[in-house]
Amino acid sequence: MEKNNLKIFFIKLASITISIIVIINVIYNLILADKLEKINSLFELDKSKFRNDLRVKIRKEIQNGLEKENILNEEDKILIYNLYKKIQKEFEEIENNK
Repeated sequence: MEKNNLKIFFIKLASITISIIVIINVIYNLILADKLEKINSLFELDKSKFRNDLRVKIRKEIQNGLEKENILNEEDKILIYNLYKKIQKEFEEIENNK
């Protein structure tokens, strides 16, 4: 009878150990892996390969934007236009104060 209890104990111990390992792995992958990846990308800013990859990515996005008919949506157009008009007004004030 003791051998049977000992066998059940080891089966439970093994299953609990495997469950804990799976839970830790899932928590790491869901929570920590993304954050660590972002932190690592910040540390790679000084590496030239990362900068070159980023440069290529930015150029590709600009090229994709230029191929579209409209780069900006209507709200963004209005905001940028209003900003442009305000800056233009401030430049005119500088010219008038000279």
